Amino acid sequence: MGQQEKVATSLAGTVSEEISASLTAVDAELARRYPGDPGTRQPVHTVYVPGDVFEPGTLRSWGDQALAALDEHAPDAASFAAVLGIPEELAGPVHDRVRAKLEREPVEDLRIDFEDGYGPRPDAEEDEAAARAARLVSEAYANGTASPYMGIRMKCMEAGVRDRGIRTTDVFLTGLMEAGGLPEGLVLTLPKVTYPEQVTAFVQLLEAFEKAHGLDAGRIGFEIQIETSQSILAADGTAAVARMIDAAQGRATGLHYGTFDYSACVGVSAAYQASDHPAADHAKAVMQVAAAGTGVRVSDGSTNVLPVGPTAQVHEAWRLHYGLTRRALARAYYQGWDMHPGHLPTRYAAVYTFYREGLEPAAARLAAYVAKAGGDVMDEPATAKALSGYLLRGMDCGALDTAEVARLTGLTRADLDAFASPRRGDLTVTAP
Repeated sequence: MGQQEKVATSLAGTVSEEISASLTAVDAELARRYPGDPGTRQPVHTVYVPGDVFEPGTLRSWGDQALAALDEHAPDAASFAAVLGIPEELAGPVHDRVRAKLEREPVEDLRIDFEDGYGPRPDAEEDEAAARAARLVSEAYANGTASPYMGIRMKCMEAGVRDRGIRTTDVFLTGLMEAGGLPEGLVLTLPKVTYPEQVTAFVQLLEAFEKAHGLDAGRIGFEIQIETSQSILAADGTAAVARMIDAAQGRATGLHYGTFDYSACVGVSAAYQASDHPAADHAKAVMQVAAAGTGVRVSDGSTNVLPVGPTAQVHEAWRLHYGLTRRALARAYYQGWDMHPGHLPTRYAAVYTFYREGLEPAAARLAAYVAKAGGDVMDEPATAKALSGYLLRGMDCGALDTAEVARLTGLTRADLDAFASPRRGDLTVTAP
């Protein structure tokens, strides 16, 4: 080693202490507002079913209908890959995993709809449907037939339907409590939010319910559905969606883009209402920036082009859905909405192709990063965070196997979690 350098300073130790003291409030605010990703599984999609249509066998029925569509319109890996343009080397693995997923867990996130998909009904009828939904959700979790996430979309906080939305939420949550308690996978979706004050009002509702049942404060979270231009740009020119996240007081779990309501709100004609319209891209970009670092996830919308009819028509709808899903994934929208069982094959095909085609490059980059961690070369920690998040999402949805990721990276699931959410603990991963 060379000559040891003399270390000299000019500032008194109190300078650092004073600076730290002056930033104490900022440190606390950063931790509160930007806690980072929660490190939990994010579903790749949300399926919504009207409240009067949901049955005990709905999830299995969606899987069976999706499998039947594959059998009829693309009966083998080669034909499925040819329709969608999946690379030849991935055709078999993707096809096999899609079929296995449809047999094992066809729906990752289900929303029983009491809003647009249900419409206005007599109060007694909606009361009964909400109570029935609670019973069926509780039974599904009890007997192991539930999707990982389930819940309802109630009517919004606008004056004309506010009381009905509040009552449906109360009936549903009360039914769950009476059936044994709130399931871990419970998700509520608040639609058509225009002002942050509507979010505040929903928080007030949930606080009252928690107090009534002795639940921990903050136990019930919810998603905010972005369906109006005012939720993106407020009258004063600010990004209202950022204020909505703040108004949720830590309860917001997601921002869901409403393709058709938002498109209509900004004047897009029906023929051009789609998730890849420039108006949609702008809205989702604002949502993405507002949510970054907050732990709130962003979900894309849906397509209303259904894969039904003759094979040529189904293939055309599949290609559209597959392309929109791949486009969303590339833009870091890892979740979307599916409207029909026929969308499930292409949802999973797009997701699985996305993760499998990037598996080896991502694993190699992460392994190289870890190998350098103890040496004199240090890549950006953000690189490891992004790569680990990519692999974890692929594992969560069934695109990747834990064993193959471990073999290619030399890392355990715990190691990947530490890289993806370093704030959750000390990062002590070393090269194998």
